[in-house]
Amino acid sequence: MRFEHESLPQRVRFASGEAAAMLGAEVERLGAARVMVIAAPAEAELARQVTGELPVVLRWSEVAMHVPLEVAVRARAAATGNAVDCLVSVGGGSTTGLAKAIALTSGLPIVALPTTYAGSEATNVWGLTDEARKSTGADARVLPRAVVYDATLTVSLPVPMSVASGLNALAHCVDSMWGPRADPIDRALAGEGIRALAAGLPAVVADPAGLPGRELMLYGAYLSAVAFSSAGSGLHHKICHVLGGAYDLPHAQTHAVVLPYVLAFNAPAAPEAEQRIAAAFGARSASEGLQRLRHAVDAPKALRDHGWHETDVEGAVQAVLDVVPDSNPRPVTAGDLRRLLRAAWQGADPRATADNERSRG
Repeated sequence: MRFEHESLPQRVRFASGEAAAMLGAEVERLGAARVMVIAAPAEAELARQVTGELPVVLRWSEVAMHVPLEVAVRARAAATGNAVDCLVSVGGGSTTGLAKAIALTSGLPIVALPTTYAGSEATNVWGLTDEARKSTGADARVLPRAVVYDATLTVSLPVPMSVASGLNALAHCVDSMWGPRADPIDRALAGEGIRALAAGLPAVVADPAGLPGRELMLYGAYLSAVAFSSAGSGLHHKICHVLGGAYDLPHAQTHAVVLPYVLAFNAPAAPEAEQRIAAAFGARSASEGLQRLRHAVDAPKALRDHGWHETDVEGAVQAVLDVVPDSNPRPVTAGDLRRLLRAAWQGADPRATADNERSRG
């Protein structure tokens, strides 16, 4: 066994019902006196409740999926104009992503309070979309200095969105098994993340207001993001970044739909990773475990249900092919991507698609 692993420097606070106090303590620890609170309109009231005691000089509500560059430019200018010395993000991945876009050019510290299971708060990965193309990168400046997890703030997240967001987190775990920099520590974190998410998601569906399931989801989302930040983007995330940036598809739902097809495609060529994923699900195979979970929580099934058209498949193939990681467990051809994307558009059975792939081989 030989590998190099780097753990990112970040403080995590986890307690249900204590968001305001935890935020206050972290902002004080940073010595901040001029805070910019970033929260989408849907989260505005919640953000006011938990940041009411902070020295807020600016509240920013223009938040959009995939962080359009023009939105980032306006937010950066507002932060500079108000002499902001700390960013507090309250919301999902788009909100955290905007805070990261500001920090990327300013170096301002971020304290993140997630209200979904996106996991962006635990990574040093940023993303910006310009002219229908999403660019991503890694930079130490965008890693939030602290993350505050409070499961009570996720109770209002509707069940369908909780399911999609949770499967997005699970996709981080799967990609962490074979990402460009994946190592045994990443795989251990990802395995525990899958176990927590596979237990938490059905609990949330069964009892949306219950805290035990919501806490498991936040715990699993954090583990998945830490693993992913170290392992790097695999085939799944490359596909979803192209689809999100070029076609403005909803982030979490796109991940939830595409994941089983990428897993079915890669798993036969990565037997050790496949066994780890299967064990985390408590299933005979990784694909069986994922499909069992997806059925139990009524997961999103097809990209066509979210505004993607079959005529878009061909245009996406080359864009994805250009960014396929060299570390992917098996070679990826244009034909492979065409079949995978068409199956995801249609919502075909991923296992049947995988069987067809094997018969072709």
